[in-house]
Amino acid sequence: MMITEQKQKEAFDTFKGTFGYKNAMAAPRLTKIVVSSGVGKAKDKKRNELVSNRLARITGQKPSARPAKKSIAAFKSREGDVVGFQVTLRGARMYQFLDKLIHVALPRTRDFRGLPKTAIDDMGNYTLGIKENSIFPETSEEDLKDVFGLAITLVTTAKTKEEAEAFLRHLGMPLKA
Repeated sequence: MMITEQKQKEAFDTFKGTFGYKNAMAAPRLTKIVVSSGVGKAKDKKRNELVSNRLARITGQKPSARPAKKSIAAFKSREGDVVGFQVTLRGARMYQFLDKLIHVALPRTRDFRGLPKTAIDDMGNYTLGIKENSIFPETSEEDLKDVFGLAITLVTTAKTKEEAEAFLRHLGMPLKA
């Protein structure tokens, strides 16, 4: 069992006094993690394939291509062109990815001083942007010339920002004070 999965199971016992939960189902839970990356107007099939393969290596799951919703002449993009890739992680893969993110990838970030707690939205979800995919151990050192950014969204069942912040700190997310 993953460390974060254990902590999620302990969330009810930890927060029942603070937030007044009467039932274990009322405690916040992590439902899914969405990892996405845009490729922009890259008509280059090799670039699309590279981003897709890297995301698959990082997350352990094949990403789905995200097409453009409408044509924009200024960006030279047509409706249906691939503009990004997205992976939705649930269950064991989600916990595995979160453990890797917290304990391996974030500490490898340059000048890391914690994550801002302002990134928690009103629905209790946390979104963080990563400028370089090279902080993950799956990206090999020779691939450093093709660096891209990604967005990671942690979707929780927390009702308020305060609940979400307390729950994410309980899971081990390094949020700033």
